[in-house]
Amino acid sequence: MAAGYGNAGKGCRDDAGFADEYSPFATPSATRAVLERHGLATKKSLGQNFLVNDEVIGRICKLSDVGQGDTVLEVGPGIGTLTAALLPRAAHVLSVERDPDLPAVLAETLGGFDNFTLVSKDALDLAPEDLKAAFGDAADAGEAPSKFIANLPYAVAATLVLDYFQRFDSIQSATVMVQSEVADRMSADPGVKDYGAYTVKLRLLAKPAGRFQVAPGNFFPPPHVTSSVIRLDRRCDLDISPDEARLASLAADAAFALRRKTIANSMKTYLSGRAGMKQASASVAAILERAGIDARRRGETLSLEEFIELGRVLGSYLEA
Repeated sequence: MAAGYGNAGKGCRDDAGFADEYSPFATPSATRAVLERHGLATKKSLGQNFLVNDEVIGRICKLSDVGQGDTVLEVGPGIGTLTAALLPRAAHVLSVERDPDLPAVLAETLGGFDNFTLVSKDALDLAPEDLKAAFGDAADAGEAPSKFIANLPYAVAATLVLDYFQRFDSIQSATVMVQSEVADRMSADPGVKDYGAYTVKLRLLAKPAGRFQVAPGNFFPPPHVTSSVIRLDRRCDLDISPDEARLASLAADAAFALRRKTIANSMKTYLSGRAGMKQASASVAAILERAGIDARRRGETLSLEEFIELGRVLGSYLEA
């Protein structure tokens, strides 16, 4: 453990036996001190808003249910505030950071941990070989990372969560800080304004398992939005193949292409401009009838099961 940053403080201990301090950096003064030692300031261009409330750090750890058997993937560690709370609780943490100024900071704040790996790159470019370097054979076996836990850069949060669930089958849950509006999209049910193609694609892979709100005052500097921490658990209750999931996602894109139009009009417009979909575009009425969906409905009224069935029927009309 990094010198001077021990986790064993005074006070009550949680159920895992840790003291009531989760991270030594989760205060405004501690965060400023770390940045000043390295001659740094927060970078608005990278969406840097550092979490400075240790209670929130604790709630993230508890919601994620991180434990000694977990291999954790984190994006945007910043100065290591959340990371410092995860490392004593997890088997290994791989953090991905794109800011070239922060590796030196993390070497100071997390230098005492031997279960920490840092990858300096854009999180959207994370590759299997990066996982292999951190988790070894467990990554090759599809067993690591087991959890995705992060205070995400807001500009890429929605994209990253969906992308990682799609690409890394080992991830069993994601507990992430995002804008509340994004959390609304992630957890929306049919019939509400936040329910859209993104919701359907994510729901094919994972479902909400807990959420709490975080006010702007818990960050340095405070963002202009309210945040939410949401946990999403990979689902294993849908008996569908990867190809069926792909077709259901295509059906969702088509159904929400013109959100205010009927599903028939939206699908016809979407499919007509895409290669290999001429037959499907001309057969929208038949596709909807075979799927048991009223052509006058709108996309936001369809359940996940209806999108899965619509995708199956749509697939039979696509050209090879």
